[in-house]
Amino acid sequence: MMNLLDPHSLLSQLGPWAVLLVMFAETGLLIGFFLPGDSLLFTAGLLTTTGIHLNLPLTLVFAPLGAVLGAQVGYLIGRRFGPAIVERPRLERAAERAAERAREHLESYGVGRAVVLARFIPGVRTVMNPLAGTLRIDAKAFARWQVAGGVVWTVGLVLAGHLLGSQIPGVDKYLLPIIAVIVIVSLVPVGIEFLRQRSPADGMTAEETSSCWT
Repeated sequence: MMNLLDPHSLLSQLGPWAVLLVMFAETGLLIGFFLPGDSLLFTAGLLTTTGIHLNLPLTLVFAPLGAVLGAQVGYLIGRRFGPAIVERPRLERAAERAAERAREHLESYGVGRAVVLARFIPGVRTVMNPLAGTLRIDAKAFARWQVAGGVVWTVGLVLAGHLLGSQIPGVDKYLLPIIAVIVIVSLVPVGIEFLRQRSPADGMTAEETSSCWT
């Protein structure tokens, strides 16, 4: 049975299509939070050198394609439905504060930097795209930067995995610890952001923060 949380299982069952589908879901649909984006990309790169024989050129096409299409769909969803969600009376105060924090973040880093950097942070890359649509970020600017970030993120991780697999004979024997390291490293920015969010200076109660996503 295929395990959606196991990169090796996904790739064994679906091949390069797993990369395209997971990239699309993680970057375009809010339900994609739990999907193994970073570890899947790196594992796909590793497995292009092992017994599964993933096709490297096809993987290098499917990975950015899924990420780019997913981000664009997420943006369109946010642009179409985001404002209606924000304007619901029950969420008005909390949503207004969340939107203001997002605007400050985008203004601080700039649209380009914020959209590109979001690609490398689990969770953030899932919400950034619909959030950009909700905040009416210029469509052309968003498309330009999300494509750049999507290509660098996906191709970079796939090639990193491929190069490591090419240098270490029998690298598939060490797949589980390698994936564990990738997951831990990818969660470091999330942990840092979580600690920042808990600061009293943010001005939002736990109840308000929770209500933003319900």
